[in-house]
Amino acid sequence: MQLALFDLDNTLLAGDSDFQWGQYLIQHGLLDKEEHTAINLGFYEDYKAGRLDIHAFLDFQLKPLSEHKRSELDALHANYMAEKIRPMITPQARALVEKHRQNGDLLMIITATNSFVTGPIAQEFGIDNLIGTTPEEINGEFTGKVVGTPSFQAGKITRLNEWLAARGQTLKSFETTWFYSDSHNDLPLMKLVDKPVAVDPDPTLLAYAQEAGWPVISLR
Repeated sequence: MQLALFDLDNTLLAGDSDFQWGQYLIQHGLLDKEEHTAINLGFYEDYKAGRLDIHAFLDFQLKPLSEHKRSELDALHANYMAEKIRPMITPQARALVEKHRQNGDLLMIITATNSFVTGPIAQEFGIDNLIGTTPEEINGEFTGKVVGTPSFQAGKITRLNEWLAARGQTLKSFETTWFYSDSHNDLPLMKLVDKPVAVDPDPTLLAYAQEAGWPVISLR
């Protein structure tokens, strides 16, 4: 069996699910536009430069989850899927996932974005296996804190190895391993798999992929 790993934001999606979740909350009057946008843009610049403080970012990203009841968040998310996410899913992205599904591969989305936001998106793609940063819950409500290792940069390797170990497997258990990503932040994991694929890559990843001879594709 082969293992096909997919980054989500700007890879399977033609956009960023976390950014769009913030925009959705702003549009519905649940976040202050100017304050949220200014802080978020600062984090995005750090992300592009490879210097993002993931814990500071997660404090920012997860705070809105702690300020609303889970039932309210679930209702908001259903509308967010329709308004923001489905329009960002291209036929090419669906076709790529389907190609690996038809091949009988084990499919997984592995993303730094939290699993509350990304869980229903994985379901939209028909992918049962998701590793996302895990928001802490107490009595079914979010606290704004994180459980375990954030699945960002080398943290994706940690979380993937933990998931595989729970199944009695390692990456070497698979005939071939694939990882599709747009970001140089995913280079640690891309360097471990058999077949890394750069998808609509950022300039740093594009330069690395071209030098390494990796495939470069577009799903847009």
